Amino acid sequence: MKTITGIAALVALLALPAVARERARDIGVPFDGEPGTLNAITDVSGVEVGYSTIIRAADVRTGVTAVLPRGGRDGRAVMAGVFALNGNGEMTGTHWVDESGLLAGPICITNTVSVGTVRNAAIKWSLQRFASTWKRFDDSLYYSLPLVAETADFRLSDINGFHVSEEDALSALNGAHGGAVAEGNVGGGTGMVAFRFKAGAGTASRVVTIGGQRYSLGALVQANFGLREELMIAGVPVGREMPLTESEARSGRGRRPENGSLIAVVATDAPLLPHQLKRLAARVALGMARTGGVSGNSSGDLFVAFSTANPDADGPSEGPVALKALTNQAMDPLITATVQATEEAIVNALVAAQSMTGYKGKSFPAIDHNRLREILRRYHRLKSPTPRTQGVRTEDSIRPSAAHTGQRLSQNAGFE
Repeated sequence: MKTITGIAALVALLALPAVARERARDIGVPFDGEPGTLNAITDVSGVEVGYSTIIRAADVRTGVTAVLPRGGRDGRAVMAGVFALNGNGEMTGTHWVDESGLLAGPICITNTVSVGTVRNAAIKWSLQRFASTWKRFDDSLYYSLPLVAETADFRLSDINGFHVSEEDALSALNGAHGGAVAEGNVGGGTGMVAFRFKAGAGTASRVVTIGGQRYSLGALVQANFGLREELMIAGVPVGREMPLTESEARSGRGRRPENGSLIAVVATDAPLLPHQLKRLAARVALGMARTGGVSGNSSGDLFVAFSTANPDADGPSEGPVALKALTNQAMDPLITATVQATEEAIVNALVAAQSMTGYKGKSFPAIDHNRLREILRRYHRLKSPTPRTQGVRTEDSIRPSAAHTGQRLSQNAGFE
């Protein structure tokens, strides 16, 4: 297929309207808990998120998402824990997180066959950015074991075409920033589908008070799981109320084994130890279940949680290190926040996504906002929409840089 290159691509990108994507709260979906200012994982101070969105010709709908626990200028490790609800998937570097309780460097999410490419790029990027920090341990030996996870975008993208390059991964890493976070058809979530609706990336956050101290917790998901009839939103059986159309059923999008996946990243500034963070990572499964996910046999549901507290936990000192940690008994608000933020992040991924046509002409619709509101109203679950939450970004703010336009069509290519 012929692609737009150079100046033509840049003109196409700049011509796109700056339309803000609605989030679940914007259309009246009710959620429990108190969100942070942005209602995004970046409400945890220091956390940065970057995307590389690749939409090329008719068959390429993919990308890379990067999460930097301490931002792009701080190579100190974070305490972390991982949990696998179902293992038909990949997240590199988890063995060392389990062994050491620490994570140094970025977390990236992409499609299934691109894990190796993105991992290599993340290592190169980390060594360039953080070498001076990591040399504290051994001036002659320092290395990176980044976490790189995946879900499969074969429904909408030519997944076996190896369309994600190291340059794409570096673009996501170099473009990471704090503040508002894009959702839906962006980054690694570009070609993803959930509950047979177009989905992708989503985020949400909660603020809790423990012992008089305020803490933030945020979740970012790449949602690519679920059958239509299983979808629950705010406790309402939305999937049954919005069944597959006859044409969707005929095209093979009807009842079949669940073979999707969910990747989730949970961040908090609460001081937690690795075993406590593993407990938080496990609670992502409950947020997934609230939306109707069952983690079927072929599902790859892999979760990581980290804490930005205790910045010197992995210092070079051979002596004791003073650490702070909440007690297990104090964790209940954070456990609840993890479930709530995960649930909302998944729904945000659905609400923010746009309909898309991709590989071999296959199409997946976005969830209809008006119908969703109507269903919630019938079940007495519709809230008056809140003022637009700041976590959403406009289309112009997620366009690739001019340096990369030769590889991509406009962000709206393939949208119905």
